[in-house]
Amino acid sequence: MRWIDLAVIIVYLIGITWFGARFRETQKSLKDYFLGGRNAPWWAIGFSIVSAETSTLTIIGTPAIAFNGNFGFLQVVFGYFLARVLISVLFLPHYFRGEMYTAYELMKRRFGDRIRKLTAGSFLVLRALAEGVRVFAISIVVSIILGTGDMLSILVIVLLTLFYTFEGGMTAVIWTDVIQMVLYVFGAVVSLVVILQAIPGGWPHVAEVAGAAGKFQVFDFRFSPTAEFFTRAYSFWGGLIGGLFLTTASHGTEQLMVQRLLSARTEGESRAALFASWIVIFVQFSMFLVIGAMLFVFYKDNGMAMPRIADQIYPRFIWERLPVGIAGLIMAAILAAAMSNLSAALNALASTTIMDFYKPLRPNHTEDHYLGMARKTTIVWGAVLMGIGVLARQWGSVLEAGLGIASIVYGSLLGVFLLGLLTKRATETGAMIGMSAGLLIMLYVKLGTSIAFTWYVLIGSSVTFVTGLLASLLFSSDSSQRSASHS
Repeated sequence: MRWIDLAVIIVYLIGITWFGARFRETQKSLKDYFLGGRNAPWWAIGFSIVSAETSTLTIIGTPAIAFNGNFGFLQVVFGYFLARVLISVLFLPHYFRGEMYTAYELMKRRFGDRIRKLTAGSFLVLRALAEGVRVFAISIVVSIILGTGDMLSILVIVLLTLFYTFEGGMTAVIWTDVIQMVLYVFGAVVSLVVILQAIPGGWPHVAEVAGAAGKFQVFDFRFSPTAEFFTRAYSFWGGLIGGLFLTTASHGTEQLMVQRLLSARTEGESRAALFASWIVIFVQFSMFLVIGAMLFVFYKDNGMAMPRIADQIYPRFIWERLPVGIAGLIMAAILAAAMSNLSAALNALASTTIMDFYKPLRPNHTEDHYLGMARKTTIVWGAVLMGIGVLARQWGSVLEAGLGIASIVYGSLLGVFLLGLLTKRATETGAMIGMSAGLLIMLYVKLGTSIAFTWYVLIGSSVTFVTGLLASLLFSSDSSQRSASHS
């Protein structure tokens, strides 16, 4: 009866592609293609932010974290909330001062064109690498569905997503995000019910076994100024500080998220979308952690061997244990999260390429020319992400690999943005030196130490900020300094 599940998945893929492509008629300008014409309601943007934060990595990686450990990951989510407060106070007022298409236009306004290109280029590298990991995560799911690791199956998902993103731009991204988010949250709820029914004794038995194994532990307040403290990813301090800096960087400086915030009608609606998204994120992560704890009990009760790859635990249970039709629906939900992230990444990569690199070099073309180039650039980035996805199979846990890659560059991005927003004496030369120093230090931290990824952004942003400020004082005669953001 697997053909019923496959039919459900195929119908979903065709339906969501058709739905997204229907928005082509509304794409008349770059504002339409990259910002959705600034017509989307705040709640839709909020759901879109959730979809951007939630990927296949989250859906298959979070249950694996609880399966192997506990609920300590929620400590990072509390940091996400503090970050939203900081972004709403510090970043949003600057982004809504004038019309911006990308986050890096703010850097040009504050410093100059060189730092704009450096920050935009860093984003392109960061997002391409991190999204490549997410493309690989799709292969984990598809290999379970089809019993093969054939990359041709992944190509189908990428091409379908590329098609509706190419056609419908940011409008298609936002509204398909809404549908896809509803679908995978519904899938998680159905999974909870079905897994619970598969465990004799129900929730009381889950609570007893998982509780005895320490699965429900959220907080780890242990503090000691030793190396071991900085190698624990999910301590209270590491999680709270790491979540704060990670999300401030991702939502405040990375085009993937900033593009959504800029798509809101007003600064107030952008702020409402930002905070509403955290509520959904908290509930969502909690559900996936509970699923992981329940699967731990299920495996323990049945004496089952753990899959070779921990990230296969949840999708394999769905495909092998859930009723026909329901399994297909939830697998479609997981693919929905993948397509949602992929479409957003493609549009963000294209917008940064066109607005921060191509258009400044060729400023005298028509709007139709730029719109055509935006679509062509979307196709190029689709091919790049496919290539990186093939290489990402050797990078370990998909969730932590994705966050780790992002955190290397996030520190430098956040550091240089804070340098521009919080200081008046910083210069463009100082900012570039600081950002370069931050990137070099983070490469060493990633490759040469065992420091947990939750500390990466704090380290990178601190090095970037301090080095940039000191370098600015040494090169204070830099004539390219701008202070428009402080006027």
